[in-house]
Amino acid sequence: MLYYLSHYLLNLSQHTAYETALSPLRIFKYITFRSAGAAVTALLLSWLLGPRVIRWLKELKFGQNYEDRANEGGDLKARILSKRGVPTMGGLMIVLVLDVSALLWAQWNTFIQLVLLSVVVMGGLGFYDDYAKITRQNSDGVTSRVKLVVQGILAVFVALYLWIMPSTSQLISDVLVPFYKHPVAVGTTGAVIGIVLTVLTIVGSSNAVNLTDGLDGLAIGCTTIVSFVFLVLTYVASNAKIASYLLIPHVDGAGELTVFCAAMIGAGLGFLWFNCHPAQVFMGDTGSLALGGVLGIIAVLIHQPLILVIAGGVFVMEAMSTMIQTMWFKWTRYRCGTGQRVFLMAPIHHHFEKKGWYESQVVMRFYILCILCAVVALICALKIR
Repeated sequence: MLYYLSHYLLNLSQHTAYETALSPLRIFKYITFRSAGAAVTALLLSWLLGPRVIRWLKELKFGQNYEDRANEGGDLKARILSKRGVPTMGGLMIVLVLDVSALLWAQWNTFIQLVLLSVVVMGGLGFYDDYAKITRQNSDGVTSRVKLVVQGILAVFVALYLWIMPSTSQLISDVLVPFYKHPVAVGTTGAVIGIVLTVLTIVGSSNAVNLTDGLDGLAIGCTTIVSFVFLVLTYVASNAKIASYLLIPHVDGAGELTVFCAAMIGAGLGFLWFNCHPAQVFMGDTGSLALGGVLGIIAVLIHQPLILVIAGGVFVMEAMSTMIQTMWFKWTRYRCGTGQRVFLMAPIHHHFEKKGWYESQVVMRFYILCILCAVVALICALKIR
C-alpha cells in the first residue's frame, strides 16, 4: 500500500513545485527499505496489541484450563510455574500483525497472494482446532485426518497453480536439490516429483512447527531464526546478478517475499516478548500451523524446498521424534504385547525435560541448534552449490 501511495504521489508531483520535496519517496522502491519498515511495523504492532489481545483472550476465557499432555504421567521439573489459565490463540495476533505489515509494505503480486492465502487458511484451521480444545477442555481438538485434508488441499492447490502458470511452472517441473546446481528432474517426471515435493514440504512444515510448539518461546523463536534464512534467500533469488553469480535460481518477484519474511521476523520477535518463559500467552495451533505452512510455501516459491529441511532442522527433529516414538510403540505392542518407547516422551523437547533439563535450558539449547542449522542451510544454498 505504501509503495503504491508513494508511486502515485511521485507521478502526481512530476513537473510541479512539489517534485523536489517529494523526491525522497523514491526510497519506497527499494526492497531493503520496505523490508526494514515491515519488520519494525510488525514489531511495534505486536508490542502495541500484545497486552490488549492477552486481556481480551482472558476475558473470553480462551485459556488452557485443561491438563497439558506434557504433565501426563508425573510432574516435570521444568514446570516451575503452572500453565493453567494462560490464554491461548495468541496466534491471532501473529496472523493479524503479519497480514497488516505485509499489506502495508509489500507490492501485490502472485507470491504475496499465495503466502497470505496460506496464513489465512492455516490460521483458520488452527483457530478451529484451538477453539475445539477450549470448549471441550481437553487436548483433543480437530482430528489429524481433518488437519491433513485441509493442509493437503491447500498444498495441492499451490502446487497445481504454480505448475499451470507459465511464469512459475519451472518452480514445480524443475526439481532442485542442495549441493547441486542443475535440476535432477525436469519435464513431466519433474512435475510429478515437484508436485509431491511441494505437498510434502507445505504439509510437513506446518505440522512440524505445530509439534515444536510445546515450550515457552520454542516454536516462535525457531520460526524467527528460520525466517531470517529465507529473508536472505528470497532477496538473493530476486536479484538476477547475485543469483547468477551464486548459481541459484532467479525468481522474478521474489523480492516481495523478502518484505514478507521481514514482517515474519518482526511479528515473531514481538510475540516472543510475551511468549518467553514464563509465557503470558500461547500462540496455539492458530499460529503454529499458519507459520509452518507459510515457511513451506516460501521455500517452494524460491525453488528451495529441500533447504527448509536443513534450515528447519529443529522442526525436522521434533517431527521425526514423534514419528519414531509412535511407530516403535505400535510395532513393539504388536510384536510383544506391550508398547515400548524410544524417548522418555515425544516430541523430543519433552524427552529432555523428563531427563531433568529446565524448560528455559531446553529452549535456549534448541535455539543454538536452530542457529547452527540456519548457518549450514545458508552455506549449502549460497556456497556449496
